[in-house]
Amino acid sequence: MHPFTYTRVSNVREALDAGRRGGRYIAGGTTLVDLMRETVETPDTLVDISALPLREVTVTERGGLRIGALVSMAETAANREVRTTYPVLSEALELSASAQLRNMATVGGNIMQRTRCTYFRDVTAACNKREPGSGCAALEGFNRTHAILGTSGACVATHPSDAAVAFAALEASVHLLGPEGERTLPFADFLLRPGSTPQREQALRQGELITAVEIPALPRPLRSGYLKVRDRQSYEFALTSAAVALHVRGGVIREAKVAAGGVGTVPWKLPAVEQHLVGERPSESLWAAAAERATEGARPLQHNRFKVELLKRTVERQLRTVGEME
Repeated sequence: MHPFTYTRVSNVREALDAGRRGGRYIAGGTTLVDLMRETVETPDTLVDISALPLREVTVTERGGLRIGALVSMAETAANREVRTTYPVLSEALELSASAQLRNMATVGGNIMQRTRCTYFRDVTAACNKREPGSGCAALEGFNRTHAILGTSGACVATHPSDAAVAFAALEASVHLLGPEGERTLPFADFLLRPGSTPQREQALRQGELITAVEIPALPRPLRSGYLKVRDRQSYEFALTSAAVALHVRGGVIREAKVAAGGVGTVPWKLPAVEQHLVGERPSESLWAAAAERATEGARPLQHNRFKVELLKRTVERQLRTVGEME
């Protein structure tokens, strides 16, 4: 492991001062410490922010939900407001990692986690995300688990977070605090597609700190849920996943929020699927027709072509499950 300096801060001002000087923030450390052991990450300074007061889940004035960046995954999943209002998020969190990791990992850290691409984690392999300009070994290598949406000639790695798929579907926003003050980004703008700069994964400025993730108030009643398809039933990342939220009133779908995981370089919002659903009455034929639109723009690789059909089936199944909820 690369030598580093460790400092623990007790307030936001200390954290921002350390971040401005190039320190890397750490809380649960469930991703960063692993990457440091593998020498994928070699920060000179770690700034422990686990003592900061960012551990509340609160209902906003407009009826949305604000989740502090340091609330653990387990606490978020178990929170009464989350479970009753946005079960899609609870389910996504509970299908992530292991119970031990969920107790340690934070919401802010979860959406910041880096890809599980084996070439990224192998420091002897070519990886533009780890070493810009070195190439992408996955393009011609074994790419069964890689992305089919949002890829570029520089990177085809998937984003690993399940919770981020739910946040993308629900059109959440990320609250940030930095040396230049506060700002808020739509979740869709926070995580970046690789393009020609895959090493830049989030739209963070130097020293900025995630303070909360906010889910907006959505029409009620809201039916929602998360489906994760993987090689084994526990402690495994998604081959495909679908986060679905539907507002059905008078037998008609008035609003639809749909996103997919395991298939995109970022959690992949599916506007074509959403548009096909709105204004229609739930039916078997509607779920199938909407799901056909889930793979628009897909660019499969040699070993992950199966994800095209699997994604359609995953979305169709979850649309049916959520659409038939009472």
